[in-house]
Amino acid sequence: MYYFLLFMSNILINNFVLVRFLGLCPFMGISKTINSAVGMGVSTTCVIVFVSLISWIINCYILIPFQLEHLRIMIYMLVISISVQIIEILIKKFSPVLYKLLGIYLPLITTNCSVLAIPLLNTRLNFGFIESFVYGLSSALGFFLVLVIFSSIRERISESDIPIYFRGYPIVLITASLLSVSFMGFNGLIKL
Repeated sequence: MYYFLLFMSNILINNFVLVRFLGLCPFMGISKTINSAVGMGVSTTCVIVFVSLISWIINCYILIPFQLEHLRIMIYMLVISISVQIIEILIKKFSPVLYKLLGIYLPLITTNCSVLAIPLLNTRLNFGFIESFVYGLSSALGFFLVLVIFSSIRERISESDIPIYFRGYPIVLITASLLSVSFMGFNGLIKL
């Protein structure tokens, strides 16, 4: 039951984009079409889950035993960079259309602050291996869910008749804030 509560809490209540405001660059930049949002969501999910597991292993078996905790951020960034390069190579090989669609945002997964925040929070909260996996997966799925919902809303907005003063980023920011408020409505449903 604890793992289920942790899983649902990260998707709905403690969503990294809408509640903690991490990962806003790809959230705003890549959410113009549903196809690019799904591609970015899947690739970010793969990176976050992989980084969560590998960083936990590195932290427990290398950094803590050898008292190298001060190198944690640098090592985590190295793991993130390598995993993003692997994902980029795979997407370029198996889906060139998606690779072109994602463009500059694919390498920017490396600088996505939520990708670094999740392993750091795993360490700070003293999560075990399974908890780190559940935390990373649920946080990534929360990012994916919000990205897909927001991109579908943006596609609909782009076809709507919006007053001239609200066109472009003003209506996007208003929509993002309303989506954030709606996700904050889940607060209080699950208490850890």
